[in-house]
Amino acid sequence: MIVGEQKPLEEIWDMIKGHKKVLVFGCNTCVAVCQQGGNKEAEIMASMLRMKAVKEGVDIEITDSGIERQCEHEFFEKAESRIQNTEAVLSTACGIGVQFMAEKYAKPIYPGLNTTFLGAVEKFGVYTERCQACGTCILGQTGGICPIARCAKRVLNGPCGGSTKGKCEISKDVDCAWQLIVDRLKLLGRMDDYEALTPIKDWSTDRAGGPRKLVREDLLNE
Repeated sequence: MIVGEQKPLEEIWDMIKGHKKVLVFGCNTCVAVCQQGGNKEAEIMASMLRMKAVKEGVDIEITDSGIERQCEHEFFEKAESRIQNTEAVLSTACGIGVQFMAEKYAKPIYPGLNTTFLGAVEKFGVYTERCQACGTCILGQTGGICPIARCAKRVLNGPCGGSTKGKCEISKDVDCAWQLIVDRLKLLGRMDDYEALTPIKDWSTDRAGGPRKLVREDLLNE
């Protein structure tokens, strides 16, 4: 899932206070799971902004709405009239949703969240980074533990000399990713995978190689 966190109210207010009519628009999928950007959170944010407007003596109409996903065209149909009838939109989607809306509509689309990482729900209220979408997955060789996302140095043939008692040198609270990998491979009886040298990574498949695009010709031809 994509994890995000709400921007400070003052930062949001500075973005929208110059408008007369603003729609706070939720995205009810990824960022709803971490309870930061779903339709419910959009409603709460709109209420807080209305109170802020009253306190500041600013004449601004703030409404709220939302859809299931802000990264797919078909979900916008039911909210089309509300979007068209507002001056600006404050999106509580991830950065993908904000950009998707900006491409669809000729009006200001502001971000209500900071998009942080691709993560897992460790337990209710705790979300941990697990993937950096590097484009070349090596989880099959590392026992299902990603050294790109979980090693501070992105070491591909670790562990490095900075790990101590299974912890990373950056913090005693951070597990050494390669210690986790070794422990996992031992559990699976696959230490031969650990002994195999990993070649130099082709970072052209990563975000460093520029924006990526996937085209499924089989789906387009249906």
